[in-house]
Amino acid sequence: MSPRIAVLGLHLEANAFAPPTTEEDFAAQCLARGEEVSAQARAPSSALPAELPGFYARMDATGPWTPCPILVANAPPGGPIAQATFLDFLDGMRARLLAARPLDGVYVANHGASSATADEDSDGTLLAMVREVVGPHVPVVVTHDLHCNVSERLVEACDALVVYRTNPHVDMAARAAEAADALRELLAGGRTARAFVRLPLIPPTVTLLTDEGPYADLIRDAEGMMAQDRRLLNVSVAGGFVFSDLPKCGITVTVTARDGDRAAAEAAARRLAERGWAERHRHSRRLLSLEEAAALAVAAGEGREAPVIFSDAGDNPGGGGRGNTAWTLRALHEAGAKGVVLGLFVDPALAAQAQALGVGARFEAVFNREESEFSRRFAAGATVRALTDGRGTGRRGTMAGRDFALGPTALLELEGSGMQVVVISLRRQCHEPRTLEMHGVDIGAARCVVVKSRGHFRAGFDEFFPPNRIFEVDSPGLTSPVLSNFRWKRLPRPSFPLDPGAAWAGPAGG
Repeated sequence: MSPRIAVLGLHLEANAFAPPTTEEDFAAQCLARGEEVSAQARAPSSALPAELPGFYARMDATGPWTPCPILVANAPPGGPIAQATFLDFLDGMRARLLAARPLDGVYVANHGASSATADEDSDGTLLAMVREVVGPHVPVVVTHDLHCNVSERLVEACDALVVYRTNPHVDMAARAAEAADALRELLAGGRTARAFVRLPLIPPTVTLLTDEGPYADLIRDAEGMMAQDRRLLNVSVAGGFVFSDLPKCGITVTVTARDGDRAAAEAAARRLAERGWAERHRHSRRLLSLEEAAALAVAAGEGREAPVIFSDAGDNPGGGGRGNTAWTLRALHEAGAKGVVLGLFVDPALAAQAQALGVGARFEAVFNREESEFSRRFAAGATVRALTDGRGTGRRGTMAGRDFALGPTALLELEGSGMQVVVISLRRQCHEPRTLEMHGVDIGAARCVVVKSRGHFRAGFDEFFPPNRIFEVDSPGLTSPVLSNFRWKRLPRPSFPLDPGAAWAGPAGG
């Protein structure tokens, strides 16, 4: 008989310093219920998180199954979910799960760093609900983004947790396929044991790349363990998401062992955690000051330096930033840097004004008419060079084959510097080249590209800029890698590097 598998997911990276996330935010990006989930998962492209098409493809390839799609909600990173919205999702998931019984298995595709305004562990709450509905013997497999904040309650409620292993994230479909294989194994009678360790180590997000560095080494160790020891079904090292500002923040190690072998899981988790802690001092990275960035951009524009790409890391919509700080924009414009392209600047009012004026119009462009702590007003003469409806499909990196919507957009050319700025209406990070190219921007001809993205742009723009031409800029914002800039309220303290003297005695009971 074809196994009946429930499929559901909640994707939000919650930044405690950003405004709450509402149902409208989910609806603007991806909110699918029932059979709409299956239809999108099997379509050539969709707005679903990439795990869902990956899971469906692997399950389809490995045998008969009956999908029981529940609900998938995906919003851009932002503030905690409004509690009423979260409870509405939770109730809807519960009702659909109850109606879908009997179930043989459950796949949950969560981001893993969500929270709600009155629930610090919304992911754990969701998994506890799933376990309550399906009972103790139905296998439940979960995938998470590597920027997840894992709770003990979530680990206890599932049979296996599979976390991304690439940053930028280009392995979502592969990890979903791994989850599908784990679920098939459990459906065939397998059983698991899990070990979990949380370190008092909360590194800045710019040190959690997986090509090289301390986190990359931990990921390689985890992959080596799985390859060498068949007892280990999965070894996941999650980097965490510090801006959630929660007690469950920090690097975590979750090991899932086959055949209920808890000793094997605990030994592997302890070994990885001990290496991570021993190498904690490697989690540091130098950022360019605004003055240094302006000087480098000028040199690149004059041909004295090769082209460069700047990450406006302090204002990354992919981490809950508003996408509307003008510090880097102003610095490069006032320095007169030539050949500069900046995207994506989130300013619905400015985009609407440009749309109304039309291509070719010259006007005084006012960025951020309503100022906030980090987003100061900036004005410059500008000409409208292109307008779009903001809809497209990604071609590279984390967005390859995925549909995106930016809202009404405009390409502005600033007088004096000639800087090109792509202004959008919906809050999205710039990690996909198509979002610039759709406006007629020739990225290959630019001398300096500024992206409001922390790291995912590396997988989209690597065809233009090698690693040695990538620089992070120390600009103010809700996602600044300089963690001492924030007034933390709920982080576990002491934690390194905020507390240089933080200590760790090893796994509990270890």
